[in-house]
Amino acid sequence: MLMPETLSSSSVGLVTPQVARFDTPLPLACGRELPDFELVYETYGTLNETASNAVLICHALSGHHHAAGYHHVDDRKPGWWDAHIGPGKSIDTRRFFVVAVNNLGGCHGSTGPSSENPATGRIWGPDFPLMTVTDWVNSQAMLADRLGIQRFAAVVGGSLGGMQVLQWAMSLPERVANAAVIAATPRLSAQNIAFNEVARQAIRSDPEFFDGWYTEHQTLPKQGLRLARMVGHITYLSEHSMGARFGRDLRTDSLNYGYDVEFEVESYLRYQGDTFSTRFDANTYLLMTKALDYFDPAGEHDDDLPRALSTATCRFLVVSFTTDWRFAPARSRELVDALLRAGKHVSYANIDSPHGHDAFLLPNERYEAVLGGFMTRIANDVKRTAGNIS
Repeated sequence: MLMPETLSSSSVGLVTPQVARFDTPLPLACGRELPDFELVYETYGTLNETASNAVLICHALSGHHHAAGYHHVDDRKPGWWDAHIGPGKSIDTRRFFVVAVNNLGGCHGSTGPSSENPATGRIWGPDFPLMTVTDWVNSQAMLADRLGIQRFAAVVGGSLGGMQVLQWAMSLPERVANAAVIAATPRLSAQNIAFNEVARQAIRSDPEFFDGWYTEHQTLPKQGLRLARMVGHITYLSEHSMGARFGRDLRTDSLNYGYDVEFEVESYLRYQGDTFSTRFDANTYLLMTKALDYFDPAGEHDDDLPRALSTATCRFLVVSFTTDWRFAPARSRELVDALLRAGKHVSYANIDSPHGHDAFLLPNERYEAVLGGFMTRIANDVKRTAGNIS
């Protein structure tokens, strides 16, 4: 399936990624620094004269800068959040200037493990420093400075992206007017950390991993990445969605009494693992899952989440999904309760969806109404403020 010959009026159309290079060293939470770095990003819509209509989109673990539209006419599918970004959509590009960034440490153009280490002339590989959500926020703020954006009308993200939204609100409160935290958590549970560790060990135990130097050995730890993705993908779906889609359906008319693919769900997981293993970098996967594990703002304040959130000054929207067991609604309610105890303005919606954690990526009428209503209020505030300034 190629890009439609005639694009919908709600599509941002063809987009071209941009690159911002920074020669200023970036201090990192791990105690190291990046001497210089590049960020790949995309923008949709037009920045207004007061630079007050900018919206930052923060991506999840396997996401990147390509959030909406198409890169080429032969693209099979649009950006990963195209369902919600575009003219007339929840994040309306007729009213907002939308910025989507590929995080540092990523494998889609921004400086990461597959980039050259200027100190050695080799690729960074496993020597690339471990990143934290705070490091990403600091680098995104540098990009905002480059774009002339002093304050975002909204910072929006789901899953790991939602953690970045929270960090923006806590670390740089003067630069965030509104925050949408979707299908996220203020810290991972032990079970979530365990899933991440299983995925990392699948990669690290692959004989083609070579302690992270697989590129220099001209190979890829495909089997490890494949298994990591299969484990992860199971946690992104709900039991209902897997059952409705696959049930116990066999690929053939009878059992074959062997270990090849027999059930449709097995075929699906193997396909997901195979495609992921050739398009995602193993060192990036390790780095991103560690950043998930490390995120714990309450831990820095004697496990007092309201105190951790006390610096935030923006309005919050928190969204969860009924069948999301990876970042369950209870974790979102924990965040909402902490925000209320901290005296913050917060709206909360738990959206009925059969799709599990992946629901934050998909169209859903109530989800779109909630997010769209939140963003419409922001757009009206921006319009009113810009009118008063002029």
